[in-house]
Amino acid sequence: MPNVLIIDDDEQICKLLSKVFNRMGYSASYQLTLKEGLDKIISEYIDIVFLDVNLPDGNGLDAIEIIKQRPLAPEIIIITADEDIDGAELAMRSNAWDYISKRESHRDFKFALERALEYRRQKQAKSPEKQINCAAIIGKSRLISNCLDKISTAAHNDLPVLITGETGTGKELFSRAIHDNSKRFHEEFVVVDCASLPEHLVENTLFGHAKGAFTGADSDKTGLMEMADKGTLFLDEVGELPLDVQKKFLRVLQEKIFRPIGSKKEVKSDFRLICATHRDIADMVKQNKFREDLFFRLFSMNIHLPPLKDRKEDIIILAQHHLNSKKDLSGKNCTMSREFLEELKLYEWPGNVRELLNTIDLVFSEAGDGTTLFPHHLPENIRAVNIRNKIKAQNKANTHTPPFFPNKKKIGSIPKLKDHIENTKHAYIQNLILVTQGNIKETCRISGLSRGHIYRLLQQYNIKGV
Repeated sequence: MPNVLIIDDDEQICKLLSKVFNRMGYSASYQLTLKEGLDKIISEYIDIVFLDVNLPDGNGLDAIEIIKQRPLAPEIIIITADEDIDGAELAMRSNAWDYISKRESHRDFKFALERALEYRRQKQAKSPEKQINCAAIIGKSRLISNCLDKISTAAHNDLPVLITGETGTGKELFSRAIHDNSKRFHEEFVVVDCASLPEHLVENTLFGHAKGAFTGADSDKTGLMEMADKGTLFLDEVGELPLDVQKKFLRVLQEKIFRPIGSKKEVKSDFRLICATHRDIADMVKQNKFREDLFFRLFSMNIHLPPLKDRKEDIIILAQHHLNSKKDLSGKNCTMSREFLEELKLYEWPGNVRELLNTIDLVFSEAGDGTTLFPHHLPENIRAVNIRNKIKAQNKANTHTPPFFPNKKKIGSIPKLKDHIENTKHAYIQNLILVTQGNIKETCRISGLSRGHIYRLLQQYNIKGV
């Protein structure tokens, strides 16, 4: 019997939905706080979770990633009393199964549950896909695991793939992994760096040319699209393709046929296309800088690579792996001190994995004959940024922390802890209502509290909405 869990601070809704789901023949239970709900998910097997957004002790959207890390993680249906468009979009980007308003009817909730269960049954019955070889991709974070799952899916079909992400996140590495695990692995993986090609050479590079097509064309030249026949064509920084080339390239994708410059004959090429970019192609489409029809062809599958700052648990793994490879080449065995590791985790890494690996190369050289890496070995710019962030964090902490040695003359004026907490809470809610100008929806979003909780506090402290 499938197990359904409802996490919502509105007990009336919880009881109502539990009753509906139990009548459908499922085992339904509920928890009124996020912590209690997460504890239940950890301790019991749950198939479907109906998760509220605004809970007394946190935001449901923030918990999606935690829930997804569980083995056999449940499908998540976000529920909310607010028509929050941004929240709905974030829920979908976080891989929630569905998003439903509390205003919907019982029938809608029952339908959402049935569809989620059907999807779950099909997913569990699906034969496991072949193991893929991604030894070159280092990391154990949930975000990277999600990307590896998508690589597995992409490797077992022939659809165009668009890989997005900041500079230095490893877009070409992931593209090669798709090719190496596909049925085309024994054919060419042809790389085209669209950003480095002069605009007047892009078409010639991709399509090739016939002898005599222009001055200096003393012989036929095979284009990269023809070289990628039966293999994979990788367009790095596809956002840099000129608009006129985009139009011609769209036909190639549709027909798998193109004509080299100056040639009377058309050439066939059965290549698999993988593109990558650090730019927002959807925004470029809105600005008429990228063809919409080509965008939809490229967007058959999208793999977004997370920045390194969002997967900090992988920083040390990447650094250690690269350091080990340096040891294998040089014979010098270096270890990273605890302080050095802390500095690596503190830094934001705007250049992502590429910047991290380059930094490890530098400190390995900087250490000379030393066997232990210390913060002093790091580049000055990283140490300067880190010390600035440490001071900012310390100053922020000091504004909220009383002195360790209070002025004895003023000890008698210190209120009781309970009174201090109540006064602080009162001031917080009062200031928040002023800032949001009485907008309860915005107040809930900023505070992370439910609408009911906010109204109870307003009544308790006799605060009038603006």
